[in-house]
This record gives sequence, C-alpha cells and structure tokens, in this order.
Amino acid sequence: MTDINGERRSRTAGGVLVAATVAAGLMAGTFYVFACAVMPALARSDDRVYVDVMRDVDEVIQNPVFLSAFMGALVLAGVAGRQARGMPGRWWVRAGAAAYALAFLVTVVGNVPLNDALARPGDPAALRERFEDPWVAWNVVRAVLSTLATACLAAGLAARGRTTRPASSAPRHPTASRGAPHPTSR
Repeated sequence: MTDINGERRSRTAGGVLVAATVAAGLMAGTFYVFACAVMPALARSDDRVYVDVMRDVDEVIQNPVFLSAFMGALVLAGVAGRQARGMPGRWWVRAGAAAYALAFLVTVVGNVPLNDALARPGDPAALRERFEDPWVAWNVVRAVLSTLATACLAAGLAARGRTTRPASSAPRHPTASRGAPHPTSR
C-alpha cells in the first residue's frame, strides 16, 4: 500500500529542493558575473563614472525579480534543509543551506553597507577608494559561498533522486516467457 500523504510530502520536498537549487544557482551566477565582468570593466572607468554606475546598479538591482531569488534562495534552502530530515543527502542539503545563509550574511554585513556608503555625497575618488577593493573582495566571497551552496544542494538532490526513482524506471530483465520460444515447447 502506498502512503499517499508521505508520497505527496516527498514530492513537495523535492520541488522545494529543486527551487532552492535553482535560486542559489541564479545568485551564484549573478555574483560570478560581477566578479568576472562587471567589476573588471568598471575598474577601467574614471572615478565619477565608477561611482555613478555602481549607484545606478545598486538602485536598479533592488527589484522584485532579483529580491525574489536573493531572499527566495535563503528561505527555500532553509525549508529544504528542514524537510530533508531522515532523507538521503540531508547533510548535503543542510550544508547548502548553511553556505547560502553565509553568502546572504556576507551581502547584508559586507556589501550592503558599502553600497550605502557609496550612495552618500562626496568626492568620487575618495568614495571609490573606500568602496572598490572591499566590495570586490566581499563579492568574491559570496560568489564562492553561493556556488558552494548550489553544488551542495545539487548533491542533495542527486542523492535524493537515486533513492526515489519510480518503479517503472527500473531496468527490465528478460524472462523465459519472452523472446524466442523454449525448444521443448513445439
């Protein structure tokens, strides 16, 4: 007999884990692009352009789409970690949730205060001097942590998938009744 509620709970937990993995991956990609392209390109700019662009980026990025992935990865990974109790791969899921929580914390404690300081009036050269190196360093940390979170959540998903394969996907073995007739049955 199949446990309908347990099966439904398991599917829901699997869906939450997939969503957490995708959201963490989106954030890892965002931070990666900043580390590999946006910040190196801005480093070539003069101080006024650098400060103006970073102010614009900080203003524009605070939108529902970005915030859904940024906050959603934290909430979904936490829920997935809680739902993983007693399941295969639970330690991967919990490690992924912890890694993303650290990436979130780095953003809130490291990058956001630097963004706020850059938004204040002042000499562009002085503002940039206090902002650029620490912001880039904190961004690399959060890129690494959110990439680690994505990898751990994916490992948890893979471990979960290896044990919850439907019976219909099991390999078939030929039996004596299939294929060529038995020689004595003529």
